[in-house]
Amino acid sequence: FNGVSGISGATVLGDGRVIVVLELAALVRNIGSQRQKQAESRALRMARQEARQEKLNIMVIDDSITMRRVTSRILERHNIHAITAKDGMDAVAMLQTQVPDLAILDIEMPRMDGFEVVAHVRNQSNLRHLPIIMVTSRGGEKHRERAMRLGVNDYLTKPYQEDQLIESIRNILGERALELMT
Repeated sequence: FNGVSGISGATVLGDGRVIVVLELAALVRNIGSQRQKQAESRALRMARQEARQEKLNIMVIDDSITMRRVTSRILERHNIHAITAKDGMDAVAMLQTQVPDLAILDIEMPRMDGFEVVAHVRNQSNLRHLPIIMVTSRGGEKHRERAMRLGVNDYLTKPYQEDQLIESIRNILGERALELMT
């Protein structure tokens, strides 16, 4: 039993039974050590969960997988958790179960375009105040005016600069964004 913690040896009784001789102090130390490791592990898991909750959550809604990925990477570099939706219908379904801090939205998408998404969001009492940045290749004044009339908070034209997007998010979300973004 050399090298086995908590056991100091064994003895054979007169009737042939083998009895293990325990080292009680070592067993108590092992149990205490295991409990401490479990508590530390639990504390680490909780800290990670709290850290995730301390991030801004922004939904990126664009039918282009490339734009979703690029925008998500930009957000993640600034300590923002990105939630992605492949089109307007996907976004509306997701918004029923999770409301992000802000949405970044394209105009031209299949099934439900960006204007329809904005109209839907502004007509829902629980989503009405969701900040929206429309990011689109449509740079014309007609599209910008329509977006603003529907209640978009900002309108950026693709290709946009990273600094431009981050500044827009900070301006819209204010102090909370400044605290949570790096």
